[in-house]
Amino acid sequence: MKILLIEDDLQICRVTTKYFTNKCAEITEVHNGSDALELAESGLEDYSVVLLDVMLPGADGFTVCRAIRRRSDVPVIFITARGHEEDILHGYDLGCDDYIVKPFLLSALYAKCSAMAKRAAGGSGSVISCGAISLDTRKLTCSVNSGEVELTPKEFAILSYLMKHQGWIVDRDTLLNKIWGEDFFGIDRVVDNTIKRLRKKLGNAGAQIHTAIGRGYRLTDK
Repeated sequence: MKILLIEDDLQICRVTTKYFTNKCAEITEVHNGSDALELAESGLEDYSVVLLDVMLPGADGFTVCRAIRRRSDVPVIFITARGHEEDILHGYDLGCDDYIVKPFLLSALYAKCSAMAKRAAGGSGSVISCGAISLDTRKLTCSVNSGEVELTPKEFAILSYLMKHQGWIVDRDTLLNKIWGEDFFGIDRVVDNTIKRLRKKLGNAGAQIHTAIGRGYRLTDK
């Protein structure tokens, strides 16, 4: 597992790098937003997960995340002291996969990175179809009427879960626990915001995701 750590606090870098290295992970440190932007533009294909602070010199983490998402679907985890609701929602709107407020447990952070890296690498896989939507869970690709649609890992995970439970009403708490993890302490509006982005990307097929008011979401074939 190869981790890109974008963090200007050298103490956090030191302890995180030591912990991850002891777990046999390879970690690369970047200490300012300007260098991170250059790296994002050159490509992040070699990295399994990006750990990203928000408050960085040169360019903030939100700007860096936006640049990463223009080029890559690599899992991005914000690790930051900024825990306000609007910051958390903004992070997810930009396409991050998790948002962790400092201080955090290194063991939990490593476990999250490991799980995300495995999901991003793909599993046994198969093609799932529902109406105009098809997912390849091995290649981690989505298509609508045979045209490929680019999704972030969280958007793909939500759609995959809904497709595996076609016709069922899936509540927000279930999606939070299954996609973000039981130790996620954010707010359930991140589910609504992710669904909103997902529908937009799916175009007309987005109408297949129905809102069950006060209950959750349901995917049907039309």
